[in-house]
Amino acid sequence: MAEHWYKNAIIYCLDVKTFADGNGDGIGDFVGLGHRLDYLAGLNVDCIWLQPFYPSPMRDNGYDITDYYNVDPRVGTLGDFVEFSRRARDKGMRVMIDLVVNHTSIDHPWFQAARSDPASPYREYYVWSEDQPPDAAEGTVFPGEQHTTWTWDREAKAYYFHRFYNHQAELNITNPAVRREIEKITGFWLHLGVTGFRVDALPFLIELKGLPQDGQADPHDYLRELRHHVQTLAGDSCLMAEANLLPEQVPDYFGDGDKIHMSFNFWVNQHLFLALARKDASPILKAYAELPPLPAWCQWNNFLRSHDELDLGRLQDKEREEVFRAFGPEPSMQLYGRGIRRRLAPMLGNDRRRLELAHSLMLTLPGTPVLRYGDELGMGDDLSLPDRESVRTPMQWTAGANGGFSTAPPERLALPPVAEGEFGYPTVNVEAQRRDPQSLLNWLERVIRRRKECPEFGTGACTWIDTGRPEVLAHRCDVGDSTVFAIHNLGARRAKFLLPLSLDGAPATPGRTVHDVLADHRHEVQEDGHYKCELEPWGYRWLRCARD
Repeated sequence: MAEHWYKNAIIYCLDVKTFADGNGDGIGDFVGLGHRLDYLAGLNVDCIWLQPFYPSPMRDNGYDITDYYNVDPRVGTLGDFVEFSRRARDKGMRVMIDLVVNHTSIDHPWFQAARSDPASPYREYYVWSEDQPPDAAEGTVFPGEQHTTWTWDREAKAYYFHRFYNHQAELNITNPAVRREIEKITGFWLHLGVTGFRVDALPFLIELKGLPQDGQADPHDYLRELRHHVQTLAGDSCLMAEANLLPEQVPDYFGDGDKIHMSFNFWVNQHLFLALARKDASPILKAYAELPPLPAWCQWNNFLRSHDELDLGRLQDKEREEVFRAFGPEPSMQLYGRGIRRRLAPMLGNDRRRLELAHSLMLTLPGTPVLRYGDELGMGDDLSLPDRESVRTPMQWTAGANGGFSTAPPERLALPPVAEGEFGYPTVNVEAQRRDPQSLLNWLERVIRRRKECPEFGTGACTWIDTGRPEVLAHRCDVGDSTVFAIHNLGARRAKFLLPLSLDGAPATPGRTVHDVLADHRHEVQEDGHYKCELEPWGYRWLRCARD
């Protein structure tokens, strides 16, 4: 049976502004990105996810938008985008963009019209109140920086609602005109070559936000409407949700397979880092046991780090403190009381064994992997930068000036690259790692290629295996007559155990062999149908076992 492309893709997330500068002005652009498409193709990327590149006052890294139908002139033109999109498709890569329609910048013409004229049709694009609601201090997204969700606007003579910063006014999703605008926005970019949308802050987008709920339809029903719209325009289009869901909320967002296509698996991501901190696989097993199964054609997105903080808000307080102690012990490494503002490599002590283990988990757990730019090199962070900017430094291409990101003077760069220490661009860069056959970059390129040869990890039925070792996570994925296994040692000690290789409940035939996918070795199955396995500290194996 045919599978949708997104169920087994390798998605690569980047910010155009910090990836590659093509005109030497210090800001990354579509021309520079176009010059690096061969690099992404060589990494075996299937889909490039672009963070916001729209016109913006840049108070929140581009998530405060003033025009949904254009490109910020600092990163290029619409023509540059179309040229990039065409070239990406020519190289076999799809393009996904951020759909940020939970809010607009207060500089957006819609909000300016809404605040200046109560009779303007744009007034109802936003959520207003004559009096400040009593719960205005509740539900802030950025504790410590944001103190209210309702801000008084002198010109409008009313309070407007904003779940995020006060310069990001919330759109009113119950307004049919707003929904029509979203249809036009998605249709516009689909016709320019986009295949999918990462829907920013989806739970906040569909909440009723201070509006009367009497008589309102279930806001989750809008997800069916949006999916139907984008797939009518482009049958292979995809909605990838940023939704930090509790297990009981999952059915509301996926429906019967007729709402969103994919969602980032924040629930497993947070428990994965708890498991790494404890050197115990049980938090991962518990997290998956609590999640309901997804409908056909839907998928989870696996990730290690994103462009924001490592969000640990779903963990219990004691659990969160465990992860803080392991990966972000200093107050300067933490953010909003819930997250860690470090990149993956520094969190894992730049330990190659642990970095490989983490990426192997991302690639083999049920779902579609999403790789953050620079993590393929083991890039570091800059904790001297404010808030989330610590993990948004420019891509490190060479050991030359500015890490090869730009020829502009350093003071003109969008953000300063990491220049010193073990993660500085003189040490960590694409050029050096390309020359080193044993580099993290070359290892990951090879492993991603193997992952493409094991589609069962993305589409197969997953079964967890008890090895008798709490530090070992083992699972198998079955599609038809084909079975792959992934085993990971989260502990710092060598682990020996027997892995059962039963097929359809029957022991594997004695004398058969299993194929070690990553090492290209074959191993005999024991007479009782088990594979005798020994994993080094933070070791991992991918195995393929086919029927006779």
